[in-house]
Amino acid sequence: MPTLYSALLQVPVGDADVSSLEYAICGAAPMPVEVFGAYEELTGIRILEGYGLTEGACASSVNPKDGERRVGSIGLRLPYQEMKTVIVDEQGRYVRDCQVGEIGVVTIKGPNVFPGYLQEEHNRSAWVAEGWLHTGDLGRVDEDGYFWLTGRTKELIIRGGHNIDPAAIEGPLYDHPAVALAAAVGKPDSYAGEVPVAYVSLKQGATATEQELLEYAREHIGERAAIPKEVRIVEQMPVTLVGKIFKPQLRWDAIQRVYAAELEALGDAVERVEVEVKEDKVHGTLAHITIRPAEGVTREQVEGRAKEILGQHTVRYTFHWE
Repeated sequence: MPTLYSALLQVPVGDADVSSLEYAICGAAPMPVEVFGAYEELTGIRILEGYGLTEGACASSVNPKDGERRVGSIGLRLPYQEMKTVIVDEQGRYVRDCQVGEIGVVTIKGPNVFPGYLQEEHNRSAWVAEGWLHTGDLGRVDEDGYFWLTGRTKELIIRGGHNIDPAAIEGPLYDHPAVALAAAVGKPDSYAGEVPVAYVSLKQGATATEQELLEYAREHIGERAAIPKEVRIVEQMPVTLVGKIFKPQLRWDAIQRVYAAELEALGDAVERVEVEVKEDKVHGTLAHITIRPAEGVTREQVEGRAKEILGQHTVRYTFHWE
């Protein structure tokens, strides 16, 4: 995955003989063009970007090793793997196939695709049509049959009704010479619903300030609505066990910061406020707010004011009292 190749760029090849390695395969997330080029130049190893998911027995498409490799694409579908992009309605049901270059939901069908989840409730949104699996990924197909991922259906940042693909933010940030990893998520906003915020980790030995990176984003991101409200530098980007950037943790951090800042309006009515945001099986995301009222202030008074403050946001919360 791209995070692994970004990390390997920080490790000198030195005297190691890597000439027996001809190809490296990349998947799990789109490969930034800068990382692609820098890795091939450093090692001489050619990267083949591909695509797959567990429900499809791991591999569905790949760039051809003996044909044209199109940087940024996930290549051509594998033999016997049916694969296309489609337009779906609000319930996730099939409407029509996409035209060439039109962005839609990536779907797959074939003998490698699993028959369904054990929990029946998960199957209701898993299929767009008989045998066609809804992968949850957005993409397009060019005139030569190469597939290009454009984002995740669940990762879209919706700013005042405007759908923003995180890649429109992350791509330009990867072009900054100091940036090793970049990820964009939405944070709550009382006016727009949510606004984009970017998290970055820096290359080893590189220096940059959050303000500098924000100015860079403003200059290089073409879509005005996609310009992040802030850029945060983190020492270590959260990743999954397989090395993919774990965006939910970044989203939880963004929500926590917004809610904590909003609740500062409670002022002297409280002695302590602590906000922790995490996954919830019922609500998806839940903010746990621990409050210690000031002496002489009732719990009811604080709770009423806190609900008034947070009423403009959609992320659910629960109170814990000290």
